[in-house]
Amino acid sequence: MESQNAHALRELLARHVPGDDKERQDLERMRHHAATLASPFSRAQATAHFTGSAVVVDPRGERVVMVLHGKLHRWLQPGGHADLADGGDMEATALREAREETGCRVVLHPTAPRPLDVDVHTIPARRDEPEHQHLDVRYLVVAEDPESLAHDPHESSGAQWLTWDEALARADEAPLQRMLEKARRQVARTP
Repeated sequence: MESQNAHALRELLARHVPGDDKERQDLERMRHHAATLASPFSRAQATAHFTGSAVVVDPRGERVVMVLHGKLHRWLQPGGHADLADGGDMEATALREAREETGCRVVLHPTAPRPLDVDVHTIPARRDEPEHQHLDVRYLVVAEDPESLAHDPHESSGAQWLTWDEALARADEAPLQRMLEKARRQVARTP
């Protein structure tokens, strides 16, 4: 099962077209890890593991959700670790994380690239785990019921609908800004 899931992950990464040099470098690192990690979706991989996240937009594409991450104390897109139930399917991970962290019913955006974006970022060491890399596969999703927005206090300190400009103002690093800009361009093209 793991090898089939890893194969699907390698195919997914092989199709992705990066948007800039940072994403191109991250994609190459992710392709390497997808081919070499024994269990690419498992948190038990001490150096790096794959995660899934989502840019959650309202049905009209005018607003985006950002959550105040409980441990990192940063405004980010919903996302997190793959669960066994996801079966190594990064879309399933992103959708599950978006549902858990926003309380909304979410679906993949009908015309967005899958994935929308990829990013490698370092998670600082904490008392129970060493510093490691999150190999984040990011999707654009639509909240079918935006009025249901509610954050999960186990995951975040809050969740808010923001305009694109408000979200970009809170984006504190270039890869987050790049992902939000890709999402904004995509929803602007959608009829």
